[in-house]
Amino acid sequence: MQLIDGKATAAAIKQEIAEEVKTMVAKGERAPHLAAILVGHDGGSETYVAAKVKACEECGFTSTLLRFEDSITEEELLAQVDALNKNPEIDGFIVQLPLPKHIDSQKVIEAVDYRKDVDGFNPVNVGRLSIGLPCFVSATPSGIMDLLDRYHIETKGKHCVVLGRSNIVGKPVAMLMMQKTNPGNATVTVCHSASENLNEICASADILIAAIGQPEFVKADMVKEGAVVIDVGTTRVPDATKKSGFKLKGDVKFDEVAPKCSFITPVPGGVGPMTICSLMKNTQAQIRQKKSHRRLICNRIATDSQMTLIKARPIKGLAFSYFCQMNCLYGNEQVLLDDAIAAHQSLDCWVAALELSIELIRSNGVARFEELAETLGSILVEDAFLLEH
Repeated sequence: MQLIDGKATAAAIKQEIAEEVKTMVAKGERAPHLAAILVGHDGGSETYVAAKVKACEECGFTSTLLRFEDSITEEELLAQVDALNKNPEIDGFIVQLPLPKHIDSQKVIEAVDYRKDVDGFNPVNVGRLSIGLPCFVSATPSGIMDLLDRYHIETKGKHCVVLGRSNIVGKPVAMLMMQKTNPGNATVTVCHSASENLNEICASADILIAAIGQPEFVKADMVKEGAVVIDVGTTRVPDATKKSGFKLKGDVKFDEVAPKCSFITPVPGGVGPMTICSLMKNTQAQIRQKKSHRRLICNRIATDSQMTLIKARPIKGLAFSYFCQMNCLYGNEQVLLDDAIAAHQSLDCWVAALELSIELIRSNGVARFEELAETLGSILVEDAFLLEH
């Protein structure tokens, strides 16, 4: 039996992210920014959010925590979500669940811009996941897939049984395991409270993912020899010997089941640390997506306007093309600025548009580069049109 160490795996992934962020910042780019909304004073939520803030520090992220009393109205909370949606400095954010009973959690989840939904709960991300399109994947299922990947556990063609059908874990992890990916490509069975012959189904699993929320539900007779067992459960059980007054129990009776397994995750220290790590990965992925989108905009503007500009004023057209291509190549505003200034000094005819671009970059930085590219493209194309006519 080999123990799957989620704590060590999460630490390694966070270190990889931190190195990437360090490189970004050295190039003059800003660090990723993850925000969280916490309503009320639920003990579990407080602990979880504090761990997220700590993970942001470890990865070199900027973090913002917005705290509200549980008396906040649904309308007020939705206004806060809308503000984060519109804030260009926020790359991703989460609304910590559960919310007070007077607030419709699903309405709040749907209000989060799917492009900043690093929790992967928005129906757009869930739908894209179901058909295998790029999206933000729920943090816990994503962490499970990372563990399977990093421990080189074979999943192709294997029988995977998922215990539980929650929107947060059961359903998304089942979809991930059946995708034509690696890990994935498994034959998946989802069991729940109405499933019959539960013991027999579980005992047929090559990979058993327990996310049922009942401590020590999975016993030895439900697991076959050599199975891989992923325990997602984290239930607080009273324990007078602990300073906290409780201990965490998983959905699997570890002492009974572990000797039969080829791999198993402990509780704590298994899936839990990977959940927070996945939020960091999703936020970093959003930064990469923004960079890619920005390069596409530059390439599109360069392609659409280059011929018109060259026909109207050759030197100006070539300079603008160069401007766009330098940004695509380096993705670094300081390099772009230096080269744009050099181009301006050597080309007398490049005046208003380039000066505007330099001023905008100096005053606004990366956050408004897409707006800058669109504005600059429009100015130059209009100028070329006037010159031709």
